[in-house]
Amino acid sequence: QVQLVESGGGSVQTGGSLTLSCSASTNIQSNNFMGWYRQAPGSQGTQREPVASIRVGSTYYRNSVEGRFTISRDYAQNVVSMQIDNLKSEDTATYYCHAIKAGVDWWGQGTQVTVSS
Repeated sequence: QVQLVESGGGSVQTGGSLTLSCSASTNIQSNNFMGWYRQAPGSQGTQREPVASIRVGSTYYRNSVEGRFTISRDYAQNVVSMQIDNLKSEDTATYYCHAIKAGVDWWGQGTQVTVSS
């Protein structure tokens, strides 16, 4: 069982910044990805889109956030963080921490990010 606890969401104006953090309750191996997905308001079903993820030797960003989002990971503390700069209205979503352990996907409860003009 892996618990992922997110923090750092909130409401900001366009162009603002936020930092999201996620702490895992157990060790996530460094060669397994930890990262973030998001689900925009009003999206159907469970259409979470991958935002950014990281493991030793590899980092992924979706095209629309590259250059504005920076993901980092403390492998010893099992914490993944994401600095979000130059926020846009289309970044408004619930952001979910994600980790893979023993071949299983684990999810946090989600933290809301709302961007307003």
